Amino acid sequence: MTSHLPPLTNALTVDVEDYFQVSALAPHIDRATWPERPCRVERNVHRLLDLFDERAAKATFFTLGWVAERYPQLVREIVARGHELASHGYGHLRASDQNHTEFFDDIHRAKALLEDIGATAIRGYRAPSFSIGYSNPWAFDVLLEAGYSYSSSVYPVKHDHYGMPDAPRFPYDARPGLIEVPVTTTQMFGRNLPAGGGGYFRLAPYALSRWVIRRVNRIDRRPAIFYMHPWEIDPDQPRIAGTSLKTRFRHYVNLDKTESRLSRLLADFRWGRVDQVFGLAAA
Repeated sequence: MTSHLPPLTNALTVDVEDYFQVSALAPHIDRATWPERPCRVERNVHRLLDLFDERAAKATFFTLGWVAERYPQLVREIVARGHELASHGYGHLRASDQNHTEFFDDIHRAKALLEDIGATAIRGYRAPSFSIGYSNPWAFDVLLEAGYSYSSSVYPVKHDHYGMPDAPRFPYDARPGLIEVPVTTTQMFGRNLPAGGGGYFRLAPYALSRWVIRRVNRIDRRPAIFYMHPWEIDPDQPRIAGTSLKTRFRHYVNLDKTESRLSRLLADFRWGRVDQVFGLAAA
């Protein structure tokens, strides 16, 4: 019986961006004002690094080139503590909002910058807002052209901002030489339900997140891949004026509970880097 099998190591991931770079807030924040806004990403990532150390957890940090350029020592600290450094693009532009040339320039620039600062090979990429989908499958070809070997840019759920509900639930060959590692879902009642963190982790009771990850580990006998953002453990971040009730709910609810929930999650499961959990590290 599966209950006697050893526990799996799941993949822990962090999308390294600041509170003012979130896609849902983009209509209310001029990108030109980013450099003038109080940055909180450095403090929040350091808190995550300390928390991961306390729980002997390793993670993959999908990092914006924009952040790396301003906080190079933070990037070096991620690598020095044994975590995987990966790319979130340079300027937090949705892949689906760019053409081929723009997308290549963004992901190539980020990869070169991260490799130079972190002194490590960058193999993985995650599109902002999981923005590789039905409308832009060509993005996988561009990732290959830019030198990436895996992506974690697809969420096989139905969502108003993203999602490919018909995509495979577990890692697959997006192209020869490029593996897609989708964010985790669990299958119930003939549909995929989110099981990989993000807003669902903040908005729903912690017991639900624990249950769905255990279900994937025990029923599917597969590692889960969980994602979060540094701003999600920061209840004191500045509030952005003019946002809708729906946006405020999604972004701000339970920020004061996320760090304690994350601590429980780290204790309840074993956590590692994407490249190691899924066998994607270079030989």
